[in-house]
Amino acid sequence: MKHKMIFVLLALLILTACASPTVTPPTAVPPTAAVQPTVAATPVPPTAAPTSAPVSIKIAMLPILDALPFYVAQEKGYFNDQKLKVEFVPVASAAARDQLMQAGQVDAMINDLVSTMFYNKDKVNIVVVRFARTATSTYPQYRILAAKDSGIKDVNGLKGVPIAISEGSVIEYTTDRLLQAAGLKKDEIKKVAIPNINDRLAALTAGTVKAANVPDPASSAAMAAGATVIVDDTKYPQYGNSVFSFSATFAQKNPEAVKGFLVALEKAVKEVNADKTKWNDTLTKNNLLSAALIGKYTLPDYPLASVPTEAQFKDVNDWAKDKGMVSKDLVYKESVDVSYLPK
Repeated sequence: MKHKMIFVLLALLILTACASPTVTPPTAVPPTAAVQPTVAATPVPPTAAPTSAPVSIKIAMLPILDALPFYVAQEKGYFNDQKLKVEFVPVASAAARDQLMQAGQVDAMINDLVSTMFYNKDKVNIVVVRFARTATSTYPQYRILAAKDSGIKDVNGLKGVPIAISEGSVIEYTTDRLLQAAGLKKDEIKKVAIPNINDRLAALTAGTVKAANVPDPASSAAMAAGATVIVDDTKYPQYGNSVFSFSATFAQKNPEAVKGFLVALEKAVKEVNADKTKWNDTLTKNNLLSAALIGKYTLPDYPLASVPTEAQFKDVNDWAKDKGMVSKDLVYKESVDVSYLPK
């Protein structure tokens, strides 16, 4: 009987060892902690890069023919294309232009190498970045004219004759250089100061003076009234030009804006040169050409991207030193910078 009980106990142990392990049922998750199905997140669009504000450029603008491509670039939206906000500030004279520039009320201007000498004689205040206009073998920029009844027929007739000019300006510079190139000596050149161009024209037309240096296109009006060309810069184009300059501070702070400006201007220059007949409205509303010449005057060829040469700069510097206007040699590369021009 005892052996039978042992056998039964052993059988029970074996069955227990072979049975599946007991699994504890999972604890119920309360409703508030229930796992929610995963929902794909709505993609957030990338933030657009902030658009930089247009760079503002204020330009002192004389009512001169040299300015035509600037107005064309504005009208056509070429400055806007370069993210520039360009404002023209009208000025009646070079003196008014210089007052604004020196006061920092404008950033740029059309000027010339003679005025550049004045600006930079002590420190670099402006930088020339482009020609605005140049004389060519076909289109003069400066003409020395003889009055209708003066009896002067050639350059020899100007020996000792007072020529109306604007002193200490590009007008006086071109008078000296053109007459010297034509054969006159320094002591044979006489001048009388009549700074205002309208007064100079009136004096020439009335015969109050026998000769005057008058820039184009005003010289064309004088010729229509009977004045005679004695010499002009078509024979000596290295002397006749105007330039476009930025304040040195603006150019240093905004080099890309200066480059963009010149890209826009280059496009306008090419457009004007391609068809010179379609700008009468622009010329008229901006007072760039007298009403008497509209439709009769042929526009000049405007220069493509370029700056004065070092030789041209040095010649003006030498002339200004000789006149006592500056006391030293200015550094060409500090006053003229070719690096802003379109490549």
